[in-house]
Amino acid sequence: MEMELPSWASVLVIVLAAVVFLLATILRHGRRAYRLPPGPNPWPIIGNLNLIGALPHRSIHELSKRYGPLMQLRFGSFPVVVGSSAEMARFFLKSHDIVFTDRPRTAAGKHTTYNYTDILWSPYGAYWRQARKMCVTELFSARRLESFEHIRGEEVRALLRDLHGAAAPVLLRDYLSTATLGVISRMVLGKKYVGFEGASAGNGGGGEGTSPAATPEEFKMMMDELFLLSGVFNIGDFIPWLDWLDLQGYIRRMKRVGKKLDRFMEHVLDEHDKVRRQQGDRFAARDLVDVLLQLADDPNLEVQLRRDNVKALTQDLIAGGTDTSAITVEWAISELLRKPEILAKATEELDRVVGRGRLVTETDMPSLPYVEAIVKETMRVHPVAPLLAPHVAREDASVGGYDIPAGTRVLVNVWTIARDPALWDSPEEFIPERFIGSKIDVKGQDFQLLPFGSGRRMCPGHSLGLKVIQLSLASLLHGFEWRLPDGVSAGELSMEEVFGLSTPRKVPLEVVVKPKLPAHLYTGP
Repeated sequence: MEMELPSWASVLVIVLAAVVFLLATILRHGRRAYRLPPGPNPWPIIGNLNLIGALPHRSIHELSKRYGPLMQLRFGSFPVVVGSSAEMARFFLKSHDIVFTDRPRTAAGKHTTYNYTDILWSPYGAYWRQARKMCVTELFSARRLESFEHIRGEEVRALLRDLHGAAAPVLLRDYLSTATLGVISRMVLGKKYVGFEGASAGNGGGGEGTSPAATPEEFKMMMDELFLLSGVFNIGDFIPWLDWLDLQGYIRRMKRVGKKLDRFMEHVLDEHDKVRRQQGDRFAARDLVDVLLQLADDPNLEVQLRRDNVKALTQDLIAGGTDTSAITVEWAISELLRKPEILAKATEELDRVVGRGRLVTETDMPSLPYVEAIVKETMRVHPVAPLLAPHVAREDASVGGYDIPAGTRVLVNVWTIARDPALWDSPEEFIPERFIGSKIDVKGQDFQLLPFGSGRRMCPGHSLGLKVIQLSLASLLHGFEWRLPDGVSAGELSMEEVFGLSTPRKVPLEVVVKPKLPAHLYTGP
């Protein structure tokens, strides 16, 4: 009997192998034969991840030059299709966007957005449709944005005041981040939770000072970490059976920043709940968290909002409106310091339209086409999200004679589209003049320029982002003369970037600013 056991085991292994082979053959012959887009041959297990460097949008750009505007890759266990032309962007984001409206399940969505319940990572369905509708009709409506115009003006004036009193040289990003966080925190949370030490923390009616839940430095670090980790290529997202190993340490970092953000969100909601209880029937919403809490009380919602849902949506409102605006303005100033003639033209326009006896306001923006052109050109050359957040095919689709099976992940490389010589003259050059007299806009209808995406998954806060970016940039160019620190030439200015969900400068911009307006304009209320 002892000698027979190995023999039976061998027979069992042979039978099982035959069954597996037979099943694989049946499934292979029974499965539809897809004609997939061209692309590099994948390696076992890792697929094409070996071809993706530290700046994935640039790696994919180089591959698309070889394989074309519709390219098939494999990231670990998952097929990935990349669209790298305006036509492909239109196909995925507009003409067939309902097919590609879903999102992949990533570690970032799980650990930093309350298990995929924010706007960005939420899967397509009733909850996401409801949250998107809330953003469009309640949180970012034209009426709501107009009601917060005074906050944007006050925080930009505070930015000018802080720079006016700063010792040269300054790290511009610190000041921009403080200003944009001031705008967003007052709009969303009802008061300014962050600010420079000793700086006035105007509150819009909600109290002053810094939240005990996070210091200004901690809050900025949390936002930077959140954006970085939301865009990293985490091995476990592509090779699920390796997820538990956390080979890159990203999941550990995601959990850590998720816990820190949750403590802050709990503090915010506790404060708002306390005010609502105290005021009772007299309560009126004064910020976007109040609006969300009121919506959560509505018994007629298709999907009831739980506390974690409110926190996830609040976090989206804060993160989406801060980092992206500051990064875009920093890139714009960087480009202008390399092109003094463009800076001079912008200054001339501001002096002619606004003069030097007052500050820029939002009502001036329609009369500043060259400044608007600089913003558009910055978004073309330095899109904050060069690879739009990934989509997933909900069903089989076909385009250009190629098949895209259900479950395929889809990336749209807007960085490559912005460098297409068929669309842009001298695409590598920073030339704002290309937008003077052009009807091309950044609002999702012109597929050669998609800094905010397009279609159902377009950034719902794009109107707010544009207002903050345009007013901040115009005010900075109007209020100061700009130069690089002594010993740094324009040709030596590093333009390296760091990839994440957003793409900031690798080396923060250091500048010297000289006020050029009457002193009382910087120190006034």
